[in-house]
Amino acid sequence: MNRLLIAAAVSMIVSLFGTRLLLKWLTEHKIGQPIRSDGPEGHHTKAGTPTMGGVAIVSGTVLGYVISDFFGGIYTLRGIFVLMCIVGGGAVGLLDDWIKVVAARNRGLNKRAKIIGLLVVAVGFAFLMTEFTSVHTTLAFTRFDNPGWELGRIGWMLWAVLLIIATTNSVNLTDGLDGLAAGAGVICFAAFTLIAFWQFRHLENYSNPAALDLAVISAAMVGGIVGFLWWNAAPAQIFMGDTGSLAIGSGLAALSLSTSTHLLLPIIGGLFVLETVSVILQIVVFHRFGGRRLFRMAPIHHHFELAGWPETTVIVRLWIMSGLCTAVGLGIFYRDAIAAGFTA
Repeated sequence: MNRLLIAAAVSMIVSLFGTRLLLKWLTEHKIGQPIRSDGPEGHHTKAGTPTMGGVAIVSGTVLGYVISDFFGGIYTLRGIFVLMCIVGGGAVGLLDDWIKVVAARNRGLNKRAKIIGLLVVAVGFAFLMTEFTSVHTTLAFTRFDNPGWELGRIGWMLWAVLLIIATTNSVNLTDGLDGLAAGAGVICFAAFTLIAFWQFRHLENYSNPAALDLAVISAAMVGGIVGFLWWNAAPAQIFMGDTGSLAIGSGLAALSLSTSTHLLLPIIGGLFVLETVSVILQIVVFHRFGGRRLFRMAPIHHHFELAGWPETTVIVRLWIMSGLCTAVGLGIFYRDAIAAGFTA
């Protein structure tokens, strides 16, 4: 438990003050986020807001994890690979953000380049996990044997790659309002902290020797995002950029794969699923019904803005929804534990 608290505290402090220093440096060098011209009119005033704040989140997480190990911790390969996945996703996002600010346009890496970068991270993670750890290669909901359908090494790797790509893109789509993705990320990582710590307390039932290490990483992500959110809350003084959103998405997917809760992730991250589905539906309706639109604008948070909701109202209500989805996911996880007799 001490490692969790230390990791979260160190990460939060590093992120809190690191974001402040980053904000000062970016402002002095006039490095800001370009805003899409077809977005909500109220967002045009945000043009030039410093971006790449995700650097502070990732840095805080890494330092929090490393320093916590000095207090009775033991590094595990599974934990290190999850951390590498987070850093890798953040690195792809950082390159994308840097191209945006240098070129002074809202588009950084093209879609193909970004997907290739994420594929390298995802395939690398899947290979390392199956080659060097005892991760279960079953399709899992709340634990490795539920439902426990064996995918085999190749099947699990393909599933892992799909989940990482899908989750990173979902979080990226959600990152469109001040603090929206960050707040939802805190809630989701808090859930995985509880899940991993529960597995640590019941190692004989979940067969996850790296559970405590994974809980530490998740707690460090909570601290890192909270420290950043101090500066990112509406009205945002800095954006996380793709650096933060891709790191968060990579982390959530990697933790779900490492804790054998793959199918529980869409419930815990219900807000991210909603945002992604809204974009898919918008595209399908637009092409199938002669240019008609299902929403005023997608992702759906922009629809609510154009419907007249103040930005802060949209953010808080979607945070509430995210919390409810996470509560349902944790409830399902705990209900399974009770049914299986893992509460002793």
